Amino acid sequence: MGRFVYQSPTFVLAIEAVKVYSTGCNFDVTWMLRRTDQEDRKWAELNAVFHRPAPQVRDGGIAAASVLLFGVQFPDGTKASSSSLAMYEPKSLDQEPDGPVFEYRPRGGNGGEDDMSANGTIWLWPLPPAGDLRLVAQWTDMGMPESSITLDGSQLRAAAAGSQKYWPEEAHA
Repeated sequence: MGRFVYQSPTFVLAIEAVKVYSTGCNFDVTWMLRRTDQEDRKWAELNAVFHRPAPQVRDGGIAAASVLLFGVQFPDGTKASSSSLAMYEPKSLDQEPDGPVFEYRPRGGNGGEDDMSANGTIWLWPLPPAGDLRLVAQWTDMGMPESSITLDGSQLRAAAAGSQKYWPEEAHA
Protein backbone atom coordinates (compact mmCIF):
# COMPACT_ATOMS: atom_id res chain seq x y z
CA MET A 1 0.00 0.00 0.00
CA GLY A 2 2.68 2.52 1.00
CA ARG A 3 0.46 5.42 2.14
CA PHE A 4 1.47 8.11 4.62
CA VAL A 5 -1.04 8.83 7.35
CA TYR A 6 1.24 11.61 8.59
CA GLN A 7 4.55 13.04 7.39
CA SER A 8 6.59 15.90 8.86
CA PRO A 9 10.31 16.77 8.82
CA THR A 10 10.75 14.72 12.03
CA PHE A 11 7.93 12.13 12.24
CA VAL A 12 6.34 9.73 9.75
CA LEU A 13 3.52 7.21 10.16
CA ALA A 14 2.68 4.98 7.19
CA ILE A 15 0.40 2.11 6.31
CA GLU A 16 2.85 -0.23 4.57
CA ALA A 17 0.41 -2.97 3.51
CA VAL A 18 -3.07 -4.32 4.01
CA LYS A 19 -3.54 -8.08 4.25
CA VAL A 20 -7.16 -8.88 3.43
CA TYR A 21 -8.92 -12.01 4.68
CA SER A 22 -12.47 -13.25 4.18
CA THR A 23 -13.63 -11.75 7.49
CA GLY A 24 -11.38 -8.74 8.10
CA CYS A 25 -8.00 -7.21 7.39
CA ASN A 26 -4.61 -6.53 8.96
CA PHE A 27 -2.91 -3.17 8.44
CA ASP A 28 0.91 -3.18 8.66
CA VAL A 29 1.92 0.14 10.23
CA THR A 30 5.39 1.73 10.56
CA TRP A 31 6.39 4.95 12.31
CA MET A 32 9.73 6.78 12.52
CA LEU A 33 11.09 9.71 14.51
CA ARG A 34 14.18 11.67 13.43
CA ARG A 35 16.29 13.56 15.94
CA THR A 36 16.75 17.28 15.44
CA ASP A 37 18.28 19.45 18.15
CA GLN A 38 17.14 17.51 21.25
CA GLU A 39 19.64 17.29 24.06
CA ASP A 40 20.59 13.75 25.11
CA ARG A 41 18.25 13.80 28.12
CA LYS A 42 15.23 14.89 26.03
CA TRP A 43 16.09 12.31 23.35
CA ALA A 44 16.22 9.58 26.03
CA GLU A 45 12.80 10.69 27.32
CA LEU A 46 11.36 10.56 23.79
CA ASN A 47 12.91 7.11 23.35
CA ALA A 48 11.14 5.85 26.49
CA VAL A 49 7.76 7.10 25.21
CA PHE A 50 8.40 5.94 21.64
CA HIS A 51 9.21 2.37 22.67
CA ARG A 52 6.66 2.00 25.47
CA PRO A 53 4.85 -1.34 25.24
CA ALA A 54 1.23 -1.25 24.10
CA PRO A 55 -0.39 0.79 26.84
CA GLN A 56 -3.55 -0.05 28.63
CA VAL A 57 -5.01 3.45 28.74
CA ARG A 58 -8.12 2.14 30.49
CA ASP A 59 -5.91 1.13 33.46
CA GLY A 60 -5.10 4.80 34.12
CA GLY A 61 -1.75 6.42 34.73
CA ILE A 62 -0.94 6.97 31.04
CA ALA A 63 -2.07 10.17 29.34
CA ALA A 64 -3.72 9.75 25.95
CA ALA A 65 -1.30 12.35 24.52
CA SER A 66 1.67 10.09 25.24
CA VAL A 67 0.44 7.06 23.29
CA LEU A 68 -0.09 6.25 19.64
CA LEU A 69 -3.85 6.12 19.08
CA PHE A 70 -5.62 4.53 16.10
CA GLY A 71 -9.21 4.73 14.98
CA VAL A 72 -11.42 3.75 12.07
CA GLN A 73 -14.70 5.03 10.64
CA PHE A 74 -16.83 2.79 8.42
CA PRO A 75 -18.82 4.22 5.48
CA ASP A 76 -22.02 4.17 7.58
CA GLY A 77 -20.40 6.29 10.31
CA THR A 78 -19.71 3.40 12.73
CA LYS A 79 -16.43 3.97 14.60
CA ALA A 80 -13.93 1.92 16.57
CA SER A 81 -10.58 2.68 18.14
CA SER A 82 -7.53 0.72 19.19
CA SER A 83 -8.77 1.15 22.74
CA SER A 84 -12.05 -0.63 21.90
CA LEU A 85 -12.57 -3.62 24.15
CA ALA A 86 -15.22 -5.37 22.03
CA MET A 87 -13.11 -8.47 21.46
CA TYR A 88 -12.28 -8.81 25.16
CA GLU A 89 -15.81 -8.77 26.49
CA PRO A 90 -16.59 -12.15 28.10
CA LYS A 91 -18.41 -14.29 25.55
CA SER A 92 -18.57 -17.87 24.50
CA LEU A 93 -15.75 -18.76 22.10
CA ASP A 94 -18.30 -19.60 19.41
CA GLN A 95 -19.87 -16.12 19.59
CA GLU A 96 -18.71 -13.20 17.48
CA PRO A 97 -17.71 -10.06 19.38
CA ASP A 98 -19.81 -6.96 19.22
CA GLY A 99 -18.16 -5.23 16.30
CA PRO A 100 -16.34 -3.54 14.99
CA VAL A 101 -12.99 -4.60 16.44
CA PHE A 102 -9.90 -2.48 15.74
CA GLU A 103 -6.99 -4.00 17.65
CA TYR A 104 -3.45 -2.63 17.66
CA ARG A 105 -0.70 -5.23 18.06
CA PRO A 106 2.84 -3.83 18.41
CA ARG A 107 5.71 -5.78 16.86
CA GLY A 108 8.80 -3.93 18.03
CA GLY A 109 11.28 -1.31 17.03
CA ASN A 110 14.76 0.07 17.43
CA GLY A 111 16.52 3.35 17.84
CA GLY A 112 19.85 5.06 18.01
CA GLU A 113 21.43 8.46 18.37
CA ASP A 114 19.74 9.93 15.29
CA ASP A 115 16.41 8.16 14.76
CA MET A 116 13.89 5.62 16.06
CA SER A 117 11.52 3.31 14.23
CA ALA A 118 8.83 0.83 15.21
CA ASN A 119 6.02 -1.13 13.63
CA GLY A 120 2.90 -3.08 14.39
CA THR A 121 -0.34 -4.36 12.96
CA ILE A 122 -3.95 -3.37 13.38
CA TRP A 123 -6.63 -6.05 13.01
CA LEU A 124 -9.98 -4.79 11.68
CA TRP A 125 -13.12 -6.90 11.94
CA PRO A 126 -15.53 -7.19 10.25
CA LEU A 127 -14.47 -6.60 6.69
CA PRO A 128 -15.70 -3.09 5.84
CA PRO A 129 -18.54 -2.58 3.39
CA ALA A 130 -18.11 -0.78 0.07
CA GLY A 131 -17.48 2.94 0.49
CA ASP A 132 -14.94 5.18 2.18
CA LEU A 133 -13.10 3.66 5.14
CA ARG A 134 -11.30 6.35 7.16
CA LEU A 135 -8.21 5.35 9.17
CA VAL A 136 -7.20 7.84 11.87
CA ALA A 137 -4.05 8.15 14.01
CA GLN A 138 -2.81 10.62 16.61
CA TRP A 139 0.26 10.85 18.82
CA THR A 140 0.39 14.26 20.43
CA ASP A 141 3.67 13.77 22.32
CA MET A 142 5.42 12.92 19.03
CA GLY A 143 4.01 16.04 17.37
CA MET A 144 1.42 14.18 15.29
CA PRO A 145 -2.04 15.76 15.38
CA GLU A 146 -5.08 13.73 14.43
CA SER A 147 -4.37 12.62 10.87
CA SER A 148 -6.18 10.29 8.50
CA ILE A 149 -6.31 8.56 5.14
CA THR A 150 -9.30 7.18 3.28
CA LEU A 151 -9.33 3.70 1.77
CA ASP A 152 -11.84 2.21 -0.64
CA GLY A 153 -13.90 -0.49 1.10
CA SER A 154 -14.85 -1.85 -2.35
CA GLN A 155 -11.20 -2.65 -3.09
CA LEU A 156 -10.81 -4.42 0.24
CA ARG A 157 -13.97 -6.47 -0.41
CA ALA A 158 -12.75 -7.35 -3.92
CA ALA A 159 -9.46 -8.58 -2.46
CA ALA A 160 -11.37 -10.59 0.17
CA ALA A 161 -13.43 -12.25 -2.55
CA GLY A 162 -10.21 -13.83 -3.85
CA SER A 163 -9.06 -15.09 -0.46
CA GLN A 164 -8.73 -18.82 0.13
CA LYS A 165 -9.47 -20.72 3.34
CA TYR A 166 -6.50 -22.40 5.00
CA TRP A 167 -8.61 -25.46 5.77
CA PRO A 168 -12.04 -26.54 4.61
CA GLU A 169 -14.78 -26.03 7.22
CA GLU A 170 -15.46 -29.76 7.49
CA ALA A 171 -11.83 -30.39 8.48
CA HIS A 172 -12.40 -28.56 11.79
CA ALA A 173 -13.42 -31.01 14.49
